Amino acid sequence: MNEFSSELETIGVHLRRAYAGRLRRRRLFRMASTVSALVVVLTATVAAAATGDLQLDPTKWAILGSGSVDGGRGEYVHARNLQDGSNSTFSVTHDAGMDRYEAFLLYERVTAAANETSPESVRTEPGPLCTREQLTHAEQTALDAVRAGESSATAVGAAFAGSPCRGLAYAVEITGLVVAGEEPPENLMPGVG
Repeated sequence: MNEFSSELETIGVHLRRAYAGRLRRRRLFRMASTVSALVVVLTATVAAAATGDLQLDPTKWAILGSGSVDGGRGEYVHARNLQDGSNSTFSVTHDAGMDRYEAFLLYERVTAAANETSPESVRTEPGPLCTREQLTHAEQTALDAVRAGESSATAVGAAFAGSPCRGLAYAVEITGLVVAGEEPPENLMPGVG
C-alpha cells in the first residue's frame, strides 16, 4: 500500500503543477487579451482625436482619411460605417462671424479638398462657382418655396435651369437648416428673408 500511496502522491504533485501552469497560461491569455483590447480602443480614440472637431464613434466608424483647409477653419473626415460597410464624408467649417459669402467659399474649399481625397467617386454640381448675387437669389428662392409648401430643391433648380452654378445645393441645405431651426437666420446671405 505504501508504494501505491507514493504513486498517488507523485500523480497528485504532477496534477497540481499542471493545473497551476494552466492557471498561469489562462491569466496571461486574459491579460494579453485585455491589453490588446485597450490598444485597439486607444488607437481608435487617437485616430478619432486626430480628426479635430469631427469626433466619430470608433465603435461605429473606421476613419479612412481626413484633412483640413485654411489652417483648420474647415475639416473633413472620410469614414466607413462598421455596421453596413458604407462610406461617408463628414465636414465642418468654423465660419462664425465670417461674411456669409466668405463662409460659402470656405465650405466650397473644404468640399473640394474632401472630394479630391474621397475613396469613392463624387458627383459635383455643374457650372462655375455661384457669385454672391446668385447665392443670395438661390437662398431667397429656396426660402420662398419652403414658405409656399413647395420643394426648395425643385424651385432652385428651375430658377437656375439655364445657368446652373456650384453652390445651389449649399443654398438649399443652409436654407433648410435655418427653417428647421438648426442654424440661425444670420447664416443666410444678407437680404434673404
